[in-house]
Amino acid sequence: MISMPPSERDLHAYVDHQLSDADRHRVETYLANNAEVAAQVRAWQHDAQQLRAALSGALQQPANPQLDPAMIRQRVKHQSRRHLASAAVLLIAVSVGGLSGWQAREMTLVSAPLPMTDAMQAYRLIAQQGMLPADYTVSDDGDMQGWLDRYFSQAHRLPNLTAAGYKPISGRLLSTEQGPAAMVVYEDQGGHKISFYVRPPGPKNFLLPRGSRSDGELQAEYWSGAGYNYAMVSPSDTPAAQMLKQTAQF
Repeated sequence: MISMPPSERDLHAYVDHQLSDADRHRVETYLANNAEVAAQVRAWQHDAQQLRAALSGALQQPANPQLDPAMIRQRVKHQSRRHLASAAVLLIAVSVGGLSGWQAREMTLVSAPLPMTDAMQAYRLIAQQGMLPADYTVSDDGDMQGWLDRYFSQAHRLPNLTAAGYKPISGRLLSTEQGPAAMVVYEDQGGHKISFYVRPPGPKNFLLPRGSRSDGELQAEYWSGAGYNYAMVSPSDTPAAQMLKQTAQF
């Protein structure tokens, strides 16, 4: 049984329909006598409805094999089989020794998935192609950090890129097999875009060291902290890409 007054955790459990009937009744009685808290809870319920609508709306977009859960599971299954095959090769190579062992090790490394591929794909879909609309747009009185905190309250703060001329303008909620993700788009006065991407760790709770990689025309700077993986994505042929690469800490 929850205590009174209910904690923020209890209120979120109420919004997510995770309370027992008795606790739900206690919370509703409390809300009926506390208008300010009730207004906040209604706002959370509205946000939850928007999140469900946003994720269901994404399913109506043109098919994208890279983001299809079935295709993701299939790739994971194939990768698992490749890992098992590589492990068998490694076992044989150990008995042979020498160069063969190192070649098998390289085969295992090649099969590993590249970090933050979904962050780059989200940039292409949202920042470049505009296929997925924003869930939140900054207005004169808008607060992008406040919007992000509704879903990732323990994550790192949004990077401050005002010195480079970039300001956050919109945010989009996304879905991964490990849980919700979000992408915040920054833009400068010339219309150039940078994205900040946050998501739960990948399979096996895989956190990332600080790193950088390119994929076609895009560059990603990635890292982990506070239980999440992060990436800053930008076109690789822009001054912003070099600026992000030289930034020691976001």
